[in-house]
Amino acid sequence: MKYKISQYAKKHGVTIRTVWNWINKNQVQIERCQDGKHIRIIEAEDSLQTQAVATYARVSSVENKSNLITQEERLKNYCAAKGYKIIKSVSEIGSGLNDKRPKLEKLLLDESIKIIVVEHSDRLARFGLNYIQKLMDLQGRKIEIINETNNEKEDLIQDFVSIITSFCARLYGQRRNKRKTIKLIESLKNDND
Repeated sequence: MKYKISQYAKKHGVTIRTVWNWINKNQVQIERCQDGKHIRIIEAEDSLQTQAVATYARVSSVENKSNLITQEERLKNYCAAKGYKIIKSVSEIGSGLNDKRPKLEKLLLDESIKIIVVEHSDRLARFGLNYIQKLMDLQGRKIEIINETNNEKEDLIQDFVSIITSFCARLYGQRRNKRKTIKLIESLKNDND
């Protein structure tokens, strides 16, 4: 279906300026009229309605919970702009390096979800995203990343910081567990005496 910019903005509940921003960022498909002055936005109604879409938002700590809420809102706005029908919205608090995130696992295993929308690639996974995408491609599914980062140096630095943070957390967690174990053993010895 083809829409004028004003019609498309009204249909998706956004301003005309927002639609122009989407056009400039190539987030919508357009067609120029023969006169070269007018633009029509092309939207395949059938394909958008049949695709099950889920959003996934994640922050690494409870202190960032307010960011989680705004992240979810941005994902919903993006999906509305694309004409996606969200059937599941998942948010989680946990490290991007943690590969045991139950909500993400459940989302990835749900084959009824055809598109998973995330704001940044690191929200889904710090490492191994390429493997996840390839496996989903085999199932006819995809991960749609809103903000692709083009700065590889910045990504590399952020990944390095995440690795160091993760290892520090594990190290301190092991020390804490060791102290708990020692206290438990002492307590059991005292009970036996």
